[in-house]
Amino acid sequence: MKQFFSRLLPYIKNYKLYFFYAIMGTILVAVATSASAYLVKPVLDDIFLAKDVTMLQILPPLIVLAYFSKGFGAYIQVCFMNYIGQDIVKHLKNILLDKMLTFEMNFFNRYRNGELISRIVNDIAAVQGAVSNYFIEGIRESLTILGLVCVVIYQSSELAFYGLVVMPIALYPIVIIARKMRKTSKKLQEKNADLSSKLIETFNNMELIKASSGEKIEHQQFTEHNQELFKLSMKSVWISELTSPLMETLGSIAIAAVIFVGGYKVINGELTAGEFFSFTTALFLLYTPFKRLSNLYAKIQIAFAAGDRIFEMLDRNPKIQDGERELTETIKEIKFHNVDLFYGEKKALSAINLKINNGESVAFVGGSGGGKSSLVNLLMRLYDVSGGEILINGVNIKHFTQKSLRSKIAVVTQRIFIFNDTIARNIAYGGEIDEERVKLALQQARIFDYVQTLPNGIHTNLDEFGANLSGGQRQRIAIARALYKNPEILILDEATSALDNKTEEEFREALSLLLENRIVIIIAHRFSTVSLAKRIYFFQNGKILSSGTQAELFEKCDSFREYYKSL
Repeated sequence: MKQFFSRLLPYIKNYKLYFFYAIMGTILVAVATSASAYLVKPVLDDIFLAKDVTMLQILPPLIVLAYFSKGFGAYIQVCFMNYIGQDIVKHLKNILLDKMLTFEMNFFNRYRNGELISRIVNDIAAVQGAVSNYFIEGIRESLTILGLVCVVIYQSSELAFYGLVVMPIALYPIVIIARKMRKTSKKLQEKNADLSSKLIETFNNMELIKASSGEKIEHQQFTEHNQELFKLSMKSVWISELTSPLMETLGSIAIAAVIFVGGYKVINGELTAGEFFSFTTALFLLYTPFKRLSNLYAKIQIAFAAGDRIFEMLDRNPKIQDGERELTETIKEIKFHNVDLFYGEKKALSAINLKINNGESVAFVGGSGGGKSSLVNLLMRLYDVSGGEILINGVNIKHFTQKSLRSKIAVVTQRIFIFNDTIARNIAYGGEIDEERVKLALQQARIFDYVQTLPNGIHTNLDEFGANLSGGQRQRIAIARALYKNPEILILDEATSALDNKTEEEFREALSLLLENRIVIIIAHRFSTVSLAKRIYFFQNGKILSSGTQAELFEKCDSFREYYKSL
C-alpha cells in the first residue's frame, strides 16, 4: 500500500487544496457520527427519564445539526475526491500513452493491442477507485472509528474491552483475504485484456471472417474467454465478500457479550440506561465503518494489482535510445556496413554492405522473408542493428534524434494506414496542413481528380481504415502522404501493388520526375516498378546475393534468373 501511494504521490501532490476540503468533509462526517451516538445518552436520561423540558428544546435541533453535518461533509468529500480521481486518471492516461509511444517496435509486436488498451483504460480506471473512493473512505472510516472508540471508552472502559476485542482478532483473516484478492485481481485484469484483444482482432478481420464463414468460430472463442472472465470475476466476489460474514459473526459475539455484561451493570445501578444505550449505539455504529474498512482493504487490492501493471509500463525504458544530434544537413549518402539483425533467435539480416548516394534510386528484390523490409526498418530505427552500423554522411544514425532522422524519410508500404479524419489531415499527417502542397501531392499520386469530385474536396472525411475508398485509392492516398513530406529518402515497399497497370504507369512517370536530389529505395516484385532503379540488390535468406542492373543480374546470378522466372 505504501509503495502504491508513494508512486502516485507526484500526481496527488498538486491537489493539496482539494485534499484539504475533502479531509475537512471527512472530519465533519466522523465528528457528526460520533456526536449522534453520544446524543443518545442525554436523550434517554434527560428527556425520557428526567423529563427535562429545556433539554427537550435543545437536543432535537442538535440531532438535526449532527445529521446535516454528516450529510454535508460526505457531499464535500465525494465531490472533491472524485475531481481529484478523474483528473489524475486523465493525466495518467496521457502519461502512459506518451510513454508507450516511445517504445520500440519489438514492444508492440510482443503485446497485443487489446492488452495495451486495457492497461490505459481498465487498469487506470481501477486506480481511480483507489484515489477517488478507497483512499478518502479509508480516512473517513478510520476517523469515524477513532471518534466512536472515544465515545465507547468514555461511557464504559470495561464494556469497551468486550466490544473492541473483535477488531485485532479480525485483522489476521482480513490480511489473508486481501492477499488472495490481489492475486485474483491481477489474473482478472489479464483476462480483461484477453477479452479486449479478442474483440479488436475480430473487428479488424471482419472481412476475412465473413468471407470464410467464421462467425461461429469467433463467437465460440469469445464465449470461452468470456466464461473464464466470469469465473475469475465470481472468484473475486467470493473472496472479497468473505469479510462481511466474518465481521457480522465476530461483531454479534462482541455485542452479545456487551449486552450480557452491560445488562447486569444497569440492573445493579452501575450504569444508567442512557449511558448503556449510548454505548451500544456507538458500538453498533462502530462496527459499520470497521466492516467497510475491512471490505475496502480487500477491494483496494484490485487497484494495487492494476497499479503494478501500470507502473511496469511507466518504469520500462525504450530499448532504442534517442541520439543527441539533430540531422539538419542534406543527406549525401547512406552506408550499411556489416549490418546484422536478429529477431529473437532468428537471424533476419547477415553482413549487409551497400552504399546509396543522393540522387540514386535502388531496388531491393527477392522472395518473401529475404530481409528487404527489415533493412529499411533499420534505416528508420524502428529496430536497431544487432551488429554493424548504418551511417548517414559518415555518422552512425544512433547519434541522431529519431524525430530528425525520420523527418527526412517517407515510406509507403502495401499495408495502408488511413485515419478517421479529413483527406487533408491524412495527407499532412505529422505536420501542418498546407492546402496547396496537399493538392500537389494528390496530383503527383494521380488521385486529385477523384478528390475534386467529393462534396468537401480535400476536407472530406475518410472512414476508419479508409473503408469508403477502394484499395487503389487508399494506396494513392498513402503515396500522396509520402510525397507531401517531400523527403530526402523515399521508400516504396510494394507501394504500387494495389494499383492497376494504367495508374501504375502514370505514377511511375510522375515518380521519375521526383528522383532528382533524393534517395529512392524501391521494394517490389513487379519489374515495371523496379525499372526506375539504377541498381538492383537481390536478397535471399537475409543476404545480398548479387547487385547490378537487371541485365547484369540475369547474366551473373542463377538465383536471380530462377526468381524472375517464378514471378
